[in-house]
Amino acid sequence: MPELPEVETIRLGLQAKILNKKIVDLKVSKDKLIKNNTKSFIEKLVGNKFLDIDRVGKLLIFVLPEEKYLLIHLKMTGQLIYSKEDDLVAGGHNWPKVDDLPNKYSHIIFTFDDNSKLFFNDLRQFGYLKLVNKADKQKAVDRHGLQPTDKEFTLKNFKALVKGRRAVLKAFLLNQQIISGIGNIYADEICFRAKVMPSRHLDTLSQDEIRRLWQASKYIIKKAIDKKGTTFSDYRNADGGRGGFADFLKVYGRQDKKCLNCKKSNIKKIKLAGRGTHFCPSCQK
Repeated sequence: MPELPEVETIRLGLQAKILNKKIVDLKVSKDKLIKNNTKSFIEKLVGNKFLDIDRVGKLLIFVLPEEKYLLIHLKMTGQLIYSKEDDLVAGGHNWPKVDDLPNKYSHIIFTFDDNSKLFFNDLRQFGYLKLVNKADKQKAVDRHGLQPTDKEFTLKNFKALVKGRRAVLKAFLLNQQIISGIGNIYADEICFRAKVMPSRHLDTLSQDEIRRLWQASKYIIKKAIDKKGTTFSDYRNADGGRGGFADFLKVYGRQDKKCLNCKKSNIKKIKLAGRGTHFCPSCQK
């Protein structure tokens, strides 16, 4: 699933390409991806334009005139791909390839007045698009917890989130209502950098371990944004290139390989909080 850095990367890429362009056509081939009446959805968007693109956690918020908003969530396998002749901006899941468009997974296609297009592809069809008013947009935002990029993501506030909880650390980091934007890749990398086992329960963490987890959360997410996300295979980021943070992964996807830090233990992979979880048994306690 695309996480905060990947969604932020595509937000910035699309911001430079589609703002204030008139939508002249909109094709929807999978009604289930639209959380409104499809006919009304199309009627309200054709002839309209996006004024800005915002984001909270992994949720993209396309700003329309008259305090209307289009919410887009890529979920597990969604892709957003802007295309105009040889100009391509893509983000989301790494498959299928983004340079063969439209394909059988191109379920929603926006066409703008300069003949550029925005494709919403989704292999497993878990993603969604939803038109909302200002009040409903705010409700969607309020369902998200603090983001590691927020100025309010202070050590004091992080400690307050941990206090009184007994949950498993990995599940805590993945809970979007508590901390927004961290997914499986970055949860593993945060725990490794903090030298804490992801299977630990929150009520066993020392104050120093909590501080290290807070620092690691801020560092890993910022680094991943700077490197335009972690991507695999044929995924392209907003510059048409591979997400650079893949070159900085220490544990994720490295099961059975020697730890890059201690160089004595192999990275292990277990199932935790319903997700494949990677760690070093020597470096993490």
